Amino acid sequence: MDTALARLIAGQVCIHASMTGMRLAAPLLALREGYSPAAVGALLALFALTQVFLSLPAGRYADRHGLKRPVGWAVGVASAGAAGALLWPVFPMLCVAALMTGGASGAAMIALQRHVGRAAHDSEQLRRVFSWLAIGPAVSNFVGPFFAGLLIDHAGAAPGSTTGYRAAFALTALLPVATWFWVRATVELPPIIAPAGGTRPRAWDLLGDAGFRRLLLVNWLLSSCWDVHTFVVPLLGHERGLSASVIGSILGAFAIAAAAIRILMPLVAARLREAAVVTWAMVATALLFAVYPLLPTAWALGLCSVLLGFALGSVQPMIMSMLHQITPHHRHGEALGLRLMAINASSVAMPVLFGSAGALIGVAGLFWLVGGVVGMGSRTAARLGQ
Repeated sequence: MDTALARLIAGQVCIHASMTGMRLAAPLLALREGYSPAAVGALLALFALTQVFLSLPAGRYADRHGLKRPVGWAVGVASAGAAGALLWPVFPMLCVAALMTGGASGAAMIALQRHVGRAAHDSEQLRRVFSWLAIGPAVSNFVGPFFAGLLIDHAGAAPGSTTGYRAAFALTALLPVATWFWVRATVELPPIIAPAGGTRPRAWDLLGDAGFRRLLLVNWLLSSCWDVHTFVVPLLGHERGLSASVIGSILGAFAIAAAAIRILMPLVAARLREAAVVTWAMVATALLFAVYPLLPTAWALGLCSVLLGFALGSVQPMIMSMLHQITPHHRHGEALGLRLMAINASSVAMPVLFGSAGALIGVAGLFWLVGGVVGMGSRTAARLGQ
């Protein structure tokens, strides 16, 4: 990994950690102020909701202006949203901060992914750089909540005081500024001029390509598996009488395994083939979902969680590599935006669907249903390389 890529990853970590820190602090403050779980759930949904509507415009903007201008706007918006929560720590402002930090994080991610993909010279380098870049969210998912939680508990006169929350919001306002520090020295790549003539392309035209449709479908299926695991494991643990710390450890083992496989993948990028990795990940996920609800002990559930983390953690770098290979160079940002829009729309809608399905067929049935669909989808993944 060269210095330029390391700086971009550091910038990605900072702005994403701003969002994840806000995603911890804002709901906790809302609960302290007596808001209902439904209100807190709506607040959490706002972090993803902005990206559903802004991802496509952000992708087009990145296609036109490159890296620095989109990231600069994202830094300003994220810092302004967090600063608003710092100055006025009330529920309406927390909702605004959720919208602003969530949207800014998604827009910056699109610009960074587009730049890194364009800088790669071949498919092997694409696999390598996106494997490194995928480590960033894993790091920020730890950094943001960890340090925000420390400030909430220790920055004020008493744990959970308003001063502690203000300190956490101050951190989330400063982190995007650090993103600009890391990104500002990056050399912009030459712009790509779209072919002249013809009708103005629309985002949905990308779906006319069969390979892109398959890629989005496979990405959506595997993203849903990530969501269903996060949603269902607490329910399964509660049924088994496991403590909150044990359930958290099972989910933590999944996250660590997903990060570990992404650290390993750049070292073996030359031996990997995108379609093969994604296909085997889907087959492995289907098998693990089949046995997950049958496991009798917490240790067995933890081992299955680790294996599932290895499978699902390997997917994103391969998806990103293929996306950059099959879409027109002047529309990479648009394609990235369409992908992010689909994932976030799924993250908003799927928990409601999972809850309804789980009430009808039970936790085990939900695992088996999703596993069966993913297993059938592996045939689509096998065709990605064609």
